Amino acid sequence: MTAYLADYAWLGDRLVSDVGIEIIDGRFASINHEKSGRRLEGLVLPGFANAHSHAFHRALRGRAHSDGSFWTWRDLMYQVAATLDPDSYLRLARAVFAEMAMSGITAVGEFHYLHHSPDGTPYADPNAMGHALIEAARQAGLRITLLDTLYLQSSVDGEPPEGVQRRFSDETPQRWQSRVAELTAAPHARIGAAIHSVRAVAAHHLKELGGHRPLHVHLSEQPAENEQCLAAHGCTPTELLDRHGILGPDTTAVHATHLTDHDVQLLGGTRTTICMCPTTERDLADGIGRARDLSDAGSPLSLGSDSHAVIDLLEEARALEMNERLATRRRGRFTPGELLTAATAHASIGWSDAGAIKVGNRADLVCVSLDSIRTAGADPSAAILAATAADITHVIADGRMIVDGGRHTSIDVPFELAGALS
Repeated sequence: MTAYLADYAWLGDRLVSDVGIEIIDGRFASINHEKSGRRLEGLVLPGFANAHSHAFHRALRGRAHSDGSFWTWRDLMYQVAATLDPDSYLRLARAVFAEMAMSGITAVGEFHYLHHSPDGTPYADPNAMGHALIEAARQAGLRITLLDTLYLQSSVDGEPPEGVQRRFSDETPQRWQSRVAELTAAPHARIGAAIHSVRAVAAHHLKELGGHRPLHVHLSEQPAENEQCLAAHGCTPTELLDRHGILGPDTTAVHATHLTDHDVQLLGGTRTTICMCPTTERDLADGIGRARDLSDAGSPLSLGSDSHAVIDLLEEARALEMNERLATRRRGRFTPGELLTAATAHASIGWSDAGAIKVGNRADLVCVSLDSIRTAGADPSAAILAATAADITHVIADGRMIVDGGRHTSIDVPFELAGALS
């Protein structure tokens, strides 16, 4: 047994002071008010869930932010995608996942479509790139849900993948199914699936994903996607997914930025989770999604760092509220508790036994300093509106300390990042 004493801990929907936390075999064994155990100073939160990640996009940070559009950014992303092999991807992803750990993330949903060699030829191990990601997460101390992605065409019109896109494609759903069947779960890893988008998967193939859960999909990130779908199918991407039985409580729609009122009702009525990635959506000038409307309609919210322009789930949570304020010119659109629920939505990536400090759950904890230059004087109940990842001092995942005193316990993260990105 390991015991901790938290100055403040977020328990369910309330903040409690002087909380004793006991952990046995990686799970919370008791939550009490006993005054024993290692002290965790500051604010203790459940571990964060990064519900949408493309690990290799981290190589674009500081190199692709200044001008252009989503589509010019995509060209730069393709250049990075063309350079990686299983060994270099392991090095990069290990450093990126360790950076996530230092920002309080204890589980990641990796939207994985970088499958094959640069010319599209499978590696000797057809899942070499996926196995690299799973191993990278293990070394960094995170749980991972590998959302293996179906990508079959370059546009709604059915044009075949070209250039680096050939790395993404298995050419047929049957080959994709066969390859994914060879992936195996691990204590820290689960296998899910993703539809890249309605641009990349023909409508008649969508139903073939119905048996895979959790299931994620990029949805209506750009107006051009909506326009192409309307032209080809006479409906919005959301309506197309609904026609083919894709929406539902085990599905997560990523971005969901450009929606009609009917789209919002379809997503909410099916309790489809919405993963907002506010930093990426701002960086790529995507627009502001309808987070409050979607939540009110019935869709749970989750958060992702996506392209990793920033890896900071506290910033993503704060941006969820601030974007709403910009769009509506009203404050207080989400409570701090609602923002924390979005930042800890492990169920959206298949870890339903995590995301809350309660007996029986996986023992994930994040300690946020309350005396930094950003948080000094802040009300602990609202500190997530002031703190950043730089204020995270300790992170525990499945009962194991992976960040101690602001440093990763096994990886020199700045050194590893510098080496992987050089």
